[in-house]
Amino acid sequence: MKKIISILILALSAITTTQAATLAERADSAYTADNFQQAAMLYSKAAETDGTSSALFYNLGNTHYRMGQLGKAILYYERALKLDPANEDARANLAFVNSRIIDQPGDRGSVMSKIVDDTSSAAHSNTWSWISVGCFALMLGSIAVYIFSENVTLRKISFFGGLALLALTIVGVIMAVIAAGKATSTERAVIIAPSTQLSTSPRQPKDKTEQAILLHEGTVVEIIDSVATPADTVNPMWLDVRIDNSNRAWVSKSDIERI
Repeated sequence: MKKIISILILALSAITTTQAATLAERADSAYTADNFQQAAMLYSKAAETDGTSSALFYNLGNTHYRMGQLGKAILYYERALKLDPANEDARANLAFVNSRIIDQPGDRGSVMSKIVDDTSSAAHSNTWSWISVGCFALMLGSIAVYIFSENVTLRKISFFGGLALLALTIVGVIMAVIAAGKATSTERAVIIAPSTQLSTSPRQPKDKTEQAILLHEGTVVEIIDSVATPADTVNPMWLDVRIDNSNRAWVSKSDIERI
């Protein structure tokens, strides 16, 4: 009986995998035929059936870009890099689309925080973990050489080398923690509406005094807080977002999507 159940489970898994592969292949065919709406629908359905992946998000980014939806293209390229920071195609396409959007926000954070952010984004958290483990193992080897070697020059090299490896181990651990936090964070979001008027308060601006800043699709913001407005049937939720170091305002939740 157990054997029959195992066979049935394997058969169902094989059928599911085949269906997912068929969806992806159909999506690729639709994309090649310039049927981008069909391709987007099939890629999304494949994600629901077989789970998400960096490659799938990358394909969705390409599809939305070809449909002229720059906001959603940036959203999916960002999601692709969130799953796999080593996806160089997604990184290159993201940089290209970012150069074509209307809004170019100012500085975000300090110079040092930008360096740390860019460095941690260069690799997956697992990669940083293995780098720190490797540096720690080499550090232990340096300690052993320092303790057991009778050669003065070799002992000096192992001592300073061990210190350098200790520093690299600490950096690796810090980068792994930051990368892991970014992979699970939902604070960053992308404007997906063609344009949206941000407000100084969590409601639709009543006049020019309540208008904060006009943003267009593709702009990445950081979500700080949220407020429900049940009385507003059009925009029942508003989000407090940081655009850059100088600008912060409220935006309707319907106009943005979390990365």
